[in-house]
Amino acid sequence: MTSTAASDNGPEAQYREHLRAGRFMIQRSRSTGRYIFYPRVAVPETGETDLAWVAAAGTGIVHAITVNRGRDESYNVALVELDEGPRLMSRIDGVESVAIGTRVMARIVAEGDEPFVVFDVLKEPE
Repeated sequence: MTSTAASDNGPEAQYREHLRAGRFMIQRSRSTGRYIFYPRVAVPETGETDLAWVAAAGTGIVHAITVNRGRDESYNVALVELDEGPRLMSRIDGVESVAIGTRVMARIVAEGDEPFVVFDVLKEPE
């Protein structure tokens, strides 16, 4: 049985607290400089535990996208590769779909009680 107090202070809870404060933060290993997402206690594959919270640039590219069409609404689910390297699953607001490689910018929204990160298409200079 796990302690709720421990899980309330774990990496996921810390990440959600940053979002509630309006900050999109990801973790970075102090020794290797590697960025990781989803929040965890150690770097996958290598096990470094020297993780620090750093502000994400918030920009990235669409790595994959799918559109779910329902009777009443359609929405997309996108895999976004952040400029720092990690990938996260979210949605691209304001469009049904975009091309792979489209530049996007993160934004924090709240639906219900929990904030989360969504992306908007980033207009490239002409």
